[in-house]
Amino acid sequence: MSADELDHWFSRPEWPLLVALAIGLLIGLERERRKGEGITRSAAGLRTFGLVGLLGGVAALAGNAGFVLLAGAFVALGALAAYWLGDRKDPGLTGEVALVVTYALGVLAQTRPAVGLEVGVVVAALLAFRVQLHRFVRDRITDQELLDALTFAIAALVILPLLPNRPIDPLGLLNPFTLWRLAVVAMALSFLGYVAQRLLGGRFGLLVAGLAAGLVSSTAAVAAMGARAKGQTDLAAASAAGAIASMIGSLAYLLAIIGAVSPQLIITMAIPLGLAACLMLAYAVWLVRRTPKVSGHDTAGRAFSGGAVLLFVVMVGAFSLIAELLLRWLGAPGALIGAAVMGLADAHAASVSMATLQAGGRVTLTAAAIGVVLTLTTNMAVKVPAAFMTGGRAYGRQVTIGVLLLIAGLWAGGAMAFLTGDGGRLLLGRPS
Repeated sequence: MSADELDHWFSRPEWPLLVALAIGLLIGLERERRKGEGITRSAAGLRTFGLVGLLGGVAALAGNAGFVLLAGAFVALGALAAYWLGDRKDPGLTGEVALVVTYALGVLAQTRPAVGLEVGVVVAALLAFRVQLHRFVRDRITDQELLDALTFAIAALVILPLLPNRPIDPLGLLNPFTLWRLAVVAMALSFLGYVAQRLLGGRFGLLVAGLAAGLVSSTAAVAAMGARAKGQTDLAAASAAGAIASMIGSLAYLLAIIGAVSPQLIITMAIPLGLAACLMLAYAVWLVRRTPKVSGHDTAGRAFSGGAVLLFVVMVGAFSLIAELLLRWLGAPGALIGAAVMGLADAHAASVSMATLQAGGRVTLTAAAIGVVLTLTTNMAVKVPAAFMTGGRAYGRQVTIGVLLLIAGLWAGGAMAFLTGDGGRLLLGRPS
């Protein structure tokens, strides 16, 4: 049941009052368990919180804004007095703030009872999980992790919305919003790898994170894993395995979107993409087995490297410019050359373009398949330098081997599909 449906069900005036009382009792139940005994006990418990929630509901139901403010001031003054007269060994204001929040939720429940009840449950949960939250913040999160999280929040929630969402260069390619959004994605993927490493350990955490990250951007994942490898050299092999796993995830995503446009093409591409994925998966597992066992909870490092993220964005922008200049220099001699050049910037977009041309009967099925293979091949021109520049030589070499396996699988599988299919007749003849 949605919040709007609950609000409609609570349209009778007595129900919102009961909700306000329920909110107070729910929060008061948790406070009562921590109230203590004797002269050091807290002033407010189950009954006080229940009455304060009901007071908020009655004040709002009276329909007088002055009365709502006056009753709220009374609750706030009572909370301050209880704090001043209570046990000064505990300087916390949690109980007093919770009392004022309970009154506010009682007021809210008269117009939005479902929202008030939902927030009341969240407040009670925050109070009940106090020990676990304190332990998590103090013992599990480092100062550097907190700084990285705040940096990511600033990049995603403050800087990104302020950037212009339009090209600013004469060629119409460099969109600040798009490029910075790519930086945010790279940060998020690096965070994903870091969290997976902490939860599952360095051997398997990065592999799982890379596989998931490939559904978003395998190039960003290569850069993010490179930054992890550079910061923790003992995890270079596991980071490379994560980068290669991201390419496998990217191939799976590519197969899905091609199939949505051209079901015929997905059958043709099943052999090249499947062979490439199997070769890379075997290599990634071999890299994981080479990684020493390291506890994810004891590993140091950062969630992401700002320098590596910026370098990655600069590389993507540079390759986009190169692709556009090549297209203007060569013109449009054919869909295959165009697909290969477009692959420098975005393999998925170029591949879907080829699938669209094939579905519309503008190119043959074999030509479209070759175009997709060319697109993925040229796209590796971005991943290899990104691996060396962000992760160093060892990481770069390991990722390069995975890239070569991908290319070998693509072209070998493409040759098999070409020889077992209609071959040159489809390539040179009429579209299928």
